[in-house]
Amino acid sequence: MSKVIQQGLRVLDVEAQAILALKERLGAEFEQVVKIITTSKGKLILTGMGKSGQIARKLASTFSSTGTPAVFLHPAESSHGDLGVIENDDVVMALSYGGESPEFAGILRFVARKGIPLVAITGNMNSSLAKAAQVTLNVHVSEEACPLGLAPTASSTATLAFGDAVAMAVMAEKGFSSEDFAEFHPGGSLGYRLLTRVKDVMHSGDALPTVGLEAPVREVFSIMTHKDVRGAAGVVDEKGDLVGVITDGQIRRRLEKSTDPLTGVAKDLMTTNPRTIDANELAEKALFVMEQFQINMLFVLDKDSANARKPVGILHVQDLLRAKLR
Repeated sequence: MSKVIQQGLRVLDVEAQAILALKERLGAEFEQVVKIITTSKGKLILTGMGKSGQIARKLASTFSSTGTPAVFLHPAESSHGDLGVIENDDVVMALSYGGESPEFAGILRFVARKGIPLVAITGNMNSSLAKAAQVTLNVHVSEEACPLGLAPTASSTATLAFGDAVAMAVMAEKGFSSEDFAEFHPGGSLGYRLLTRVKDVMHSGDALPTVGLEAPVREVFSIMTHKDVRGAAGVVDEKGDLVGVITDGQIRRRLEKSTDPLTGVAKDLMTTNPRTIDANELAEKALFVMEQFQINMLFVLDKDSANARKPVGILHVQDLLRAKLR
């Protein structure tokens, strides 16, 4: 094994151990931090210098995208007017491994004077920051992954991991859902998948292939080949309720077995109790149902309508692929 690979493995081992060591520190302080943030009526202010500042920026983004409005405040800029971003209902989370960054002085005095909750994440429980905070999370590491023992590596990884743990616990406590997440990420592929409903991609109106129970087989053939979605027809009763479905597979089998395939009516061909999906369901769920039951299309119902069994659309797997759900 080369020295380069050995060095890489050593770094990963050191940082992995730093994270695993945090599990023993998940206790009352962690729960208290989560409660302070969850019950706050304001936003979360994250602050830090250097590498800790970079982690703070990332955590601010994570909190904001998971239901907790958060912003990053640069400690050095805070004493030049930026303290104005902190409001009385806010919570301040300060990140500093050593806990003695002089740039924090203005922030610490400000939050103390205003009675604003201060949470600290530090590796030095005897530091000025730890002593000023209402609650402190300990991210002390036994060693840095840096060969010189100088560059913040394991310590910054531990800080990020503990911050993420807080963010995810707050998210769970607030009941933040995948739909909420999608609302905050409309530009991404995940957001698109979680926002797209069946009704957004289904075929409806004149494009909906339906026939009555007594429709001649010849008419069924015509419907199945001339509508936008080919290869299927829904069979409806006199009330307009969906009672069956005819697919191109059934047509092929009829052509193989019958000497006169054009005789008969729709009810002779149909499969009863077809699988359906509600118009307001996520399109992602429709794709899951198709994959689970190995089918290519679903008839769409509207359970909130006056006639919940009347088909309002049809959805083909190709519609979902075109919508880039996969």
